[in-house]
Amino acid sequence: MQVKDIMTPDPACCTPEATLEDAARKMVDCDCGEIPVLENMTSRIPRGVITDRDIVCRTVAKGINPLEVPVGDCMSTPLITVRSDMTLEECFRTLEENQIRRVPVVDDGGKCVGIVALADIVKNTSRADSGELLREISTGSISASNIG
Repeated sequence: MQVKDIMTPDPACCTPEATLEDAARKMVDCDCGEIPVLENMTSRIPRGVITDRDIVCRTVAKGINPLEVPVGDCMSTPLITVRSDMTLEECFRTLEENQIRRVPVVDDGGKCVGIVALADIVKNTSRADSGELLREISTGSISASNIG
């Protein structure tokens, strides 16, 4: 199975110039905690991601008014991506190595075409594998060899 088979296609995105309020509203509207930040909406080339945690930890917790900060000043970089033609095992390995739970998906041209979460991988593995993955996630001993 490949990433393109389980990813959320055409995710909500924003640009670095967008307001944190707009990004947060998209997260609420789409029931997600991370959105890719694109160079521009035409190129769809991702430059970072903005998470609900980024907004809280990089502005609110520091006493900075998030209504006055553009996404580009708060987004997570460097950007980690996966390709849509990667296997689930390769994708999982990328998530594990970078200690992240969600990642933008790009096509061969580097355009953002989706997003995939660790939960998507767990949902699309066998019941035995997903149970083992959940155990390993909770104990911090995750191994890509359990994806199959």
